[in-house]
Amino acid sequence: MANSLLPPAERNLTPDQVEALDQRRDLGHTLLVIAGQFAAIATILLLWVGQDLSYSPGWAHPIVYYFAVTLIVIAVCAAAGILLRRGAPRLD
Repeated sequence: MANSLLPPAERNLTPDQVEALDQRRDLGHTLLVIAGQFAAIATILLLWVGQDLSYSPGWAHPIVYYFAVTLIVIAVCAAAGILLRRGAPRLD
């Protein structure tokens, strides 16, 4: 009998499909961890963004550019991680 706690799409999977599902969710978890690590880096960069905008001449604002890149990486990794982790959580 199928486990009624699982979503209907996951109730009758073969062992190979379960393995692929676990790998997909592991990749999603990895991307969420990477997004979290980049969030910590972005927090540290945020300490220097105001100073960089105030004191760097012209368009030379390397910390602002690094901060923008980290925000993009966070958004992409978090969105992909959330999409890959969808479904019922795995119970170990």
